[in-house]
Amino acid sequence: MQLIAKLTRIYLTLAILLSINLFGCTDKGTEMSADVNKERINRVATERGILEGAWSEVDSSIGVFRGIPYAQPPIGELRWRAPQGLASWTGVRSAKKFGAACWQSYSDDAFVWSRGKFSRSEDCLHLNIWQPEKTITPAPVMVWFHGGAHTGGFAQVELFDGTELARQSVVVVTVNYRLGPWGFLAHPALAEESEHNSAGNYGLMDKIAALKWVQKNIQGFGGDSENVTIFGQSAGSSSICALMTSPLASGLFHKAIGQSAACLAKEKVDANGQERGSHLAQLALGRLRKSGTVDSESKVSAKELRTIDNETLLSAMQTSDWSVASRIVVDGWVLPKAPLDVFNANQQTKVPLLVGSLANEGHELLPLNNALTESELDQYLKKTFADSAPKLKALYAEDLAISPGMALREILTDTFMAMSMRGWAQYNHRAGQPSYLYYMEYVPPAHQIYLFNDPDLNLPGGPRSSGAYHSGDLAYVFNNIGKSGDFWSEKDFAMARTISGYWTNFAKTGNPNGADLPNWASYEPQSHNTLLLSNEIKTIAGAKREKLDLLAQRYQTKK
Repeated sequence: MQLIAKLTRIYLTLAILLSINLFGCTDKGTEMSADVNKERINRVATERGILEGAWSEVDSSIGVFRGIPYAQPPIGELRWRAPQGLASWTGVRSAKKFGAACWQSYSDDAFVWSRGKFSRSEDCLHLNIWQPEKTITPAPVMVWFHGGAHTGGFAQVELFDGTELARQSVVVVTVNYRLGPWGFLAHPALAEESEHNSAGNYGLMDKIAALKWVQKNIQGFGGDSENVTIFGQSAGSSSICALMTSPLASGLFHKAIGQSAACLAKEKVDANGQERGSHLAQLALGRLRKSGTVDSESKVSAKELRTIDNETLLSAMQTSDWSVASRIVVDGWVLPKAPLDVFNANQQTKVPLLVGSLANEGHELLPLNNALTESELDQYLKKTFADSAPKLKALYAEDLAISPGMALREILTDTFMAMSMRGWAQYNHRAGQPSYLYYMEYVPPAHQIYLFNDPDLNLPGGPRSSGAYHSGDLAYVFNNIGKSGDFWSEKDFAMARTISGYWTNFAKTGNPNGADLPNWASYEPQSHNTLLLSNEIKTIAGAKREKLDLLAQRYQTKK
């Protein structure tokens, strides 16, 4: 009996070793083994050490790595500095749990953007990866930058789960980056201590650090470091626009997708953000100096700034004028020049581009001034659009019939969204790069997109009464339809397959078209070719053509 038991143990050991030999090493460097409980282990060796991930609960063939640090925690002396490289670790580091969100305010009543309460930390520079298990060749990589006005949001929500995209043979990376004043405070004291005499844009530096991490490590996850697409929405999209003009990001990505925000507005006052930053710091330090927490000094130092606690910093952001202008600033290093000037000089990174917006972006996103009178609207239009004012007003007659405030909001929405995205595509076409422009009229159900366990908004007009609202495309891009709530239809599932198909095709080849998708003609400034995402999907000669043409006469981009 002892001999039989011994032989049995030897046989089991050989069987396990054989399984490791046959299945433990793939072309993408992922180690898989099976213990006595038949549990598969997903390990990858990175530049700094070994990570152990898990498998998607939706599809066991998709590996998931959560909470991977890509830089040192930006705390203490590293607050308001460029992200620093990681130290190596020994042994195996678990990558099965998401990291904390970066510091920000909670949002409990914010239309579809409510996020509830969650764990926050300055130690938040983490990324997450979804990898297809079986890839013959290195897979295209899609790196996601979330939105949230550069003051809120995080990557580790079900909405951004990358399983469905990874099923389409791409590696998906979602990134957390510093937000609010932690990520974008510009102050003279911070510029003074900088070897580049610059301050601000730390959140952009985080994105660049994440892309450098991808370049060094993504091959171990089955990804192709020479085929990286950055994609993002709202603040994430404007970051992508800005990164196309940053010399520090050159060569770190090969395609770009921008959803519902560009970077083509040029600040005429306080372009480097240091006036607003100084005001914020005065409010924060004023409270601390008054309480005796810090010494009362005539000149603010970087050391003193780093004594500000998170709650005080958050309160100062909310009560100051810091957020009234762009969080991204022209700091002289990350962004040596205003992005608009770089695009005008045709000096941006030359990559294929896919951009677009939705029909009702301003709904609940931009303020609606119900007190605005028609006379006040006329004054604004005359001052801003001169002789074109009467014609522009006539084009928005339907909105004006509701209220002058509604007409103004729609004009501002079209200027900020549809016109700027068209301008971005126009710049890219002029640079000789393939460019694709879309416009989404399809109406998704309005729900709390970040609260999968509590999605219902209970709108009086029903879930589809808010039009094609800002962020309404996200669930379709990630093909995460139907995973929260009971308001989805078969048309939603079909639209999600279509949109995610376009996005992944573009990541693979630089062209969104595929045999099973409606043809998407590339953008040309003469026709303004635009893919209309509606109940019928087709290419049209420009969305809101007459309105945008007239708006562009005032905010004209050079051709």
